[in-house]
Amino acid sequence: MTDETELPEVDPFADEAPPETAPVRPGEDLDWAGFEAQLRAELPVDVIGDGAFTVEQFPNGSANLTYLVAFGDRELVLRRPPFGTLAPGAHDMHREFTVLSQLWRHFDRAPRAYLFCHDHEVAGADFFVMERRRGEVVRTVIPPSMRHHDRVGHRMGLALVDAMAEFHLLDPMACGLGELGRPDGFMARQVRGWKKRWDLVADPEWDGAMTELHTRLDNSVPEAQRVSLIHNDLKLDNCMFDPEDPDRVIAFFDWDMTTLGDPLCDLGTLLNYWPDPDDRPGDRRTGKDGLGAMGLPGRAEMAEHYGTRTGLDVSQAAWYDAFAQWKTAVVVRQLHHRWLVGDSTDERMATVADTLPILVGAADCLLRSIDR
Repeated sequence: MTDETELPEVDPFADEAPPETAPVRPGEDLDWAGFEAQLRAELPVDVIGDGAFTVEQFPNGSANLTYLVAFGDRELVLRRPPFGTLAPGAHDMHREFTVLSQLWRHFDRAPRAYLFCHDHEVAGADFFVMERRRGEVVRTVIPPSMRHHDRVGHRMGLALVDAMAEFHLLDPMACGLGELGRPDGFMARQVRGWKKRWDLVADPEWDGAMTELHTRLDNSVPEAQRVSLIHNDLKLDNCMFDPEDPDRVIAFFDWDMTTLGDPLCDLGTLLNYWPDPDDRPGDRRTGKDGLGAMGLPGRAEMAEHYGTRTGLDVSQAAWYDAFAQWKTAVVVRQLHHRWLVGDSTDERMATVADTLPILVGAADCLLRSIDR
């Protein structure tokens, strides 16, 4: 697919990186006094300390609400779903807590979860609290702390694949997560389930194209080669790097869709957002502006490296990439719909669905490449 619109150039070594935290957005404050009281009552002092309570928001996510809460110099992270009506099964804080309360013992990129609460009087919804990790999240520019490294973008890309491969090679039973999902027929259910989500918020202009893509995906689901824990939302800005070592990912975030299934689903998600040095001028994906200038490895190299690290056949990676493009089209429509009905105050959601033509076109091209 081509789009002749010129994009602004983004310098990957620009002076400024997006701020990690910010004041809480209007309309997204919680009952902080009640929240503070519960944490002081339920968490040990060696976790929260006894300092003054403060709160900020992590502003760069697009769905779940994530806050930095501190008791003096002791920092924790609060996660809760977005406000408003949610898609069935989405934004599952109990699932995320279940995963992180177990996985940190076996996979050191998983932050430790400390507390889950289903009392909606406290935060208006289920929420959980986890440890805060320190490192660099890379979004649109190389952080200043990492600019001195040689071939930093290329090394970060392969480090992310290495960490993903290590995660996929874990034994779910040994991690205490062997009952997390139903792996049989996982990808077929994903295709059907995301079509149902589309139908709830369908954009009439794109409904025909999205329905056609669903039919093509549904008729060509690959057989899974193994059952793994899968994250379901792996991308560059859902992980954190060690600023002293770009070959090392120190954390993955956003675990609320983690389940058991086909690990190539995660590879497809990652490729979905990934730029490629061989992309023609005018071709672009929906990853953040600036990624293409970071010196990241191309999609083919990422897939090949993943296959080498896991021993899995990646010859059908394009199907998983196409599914991820189509699924992301559903997600951006959901986000825009929440803004349209007043459930979101995040102004970014006013235009998030402008990427639908890109996503639909990319999914179509990928499926055509398989058919040739």
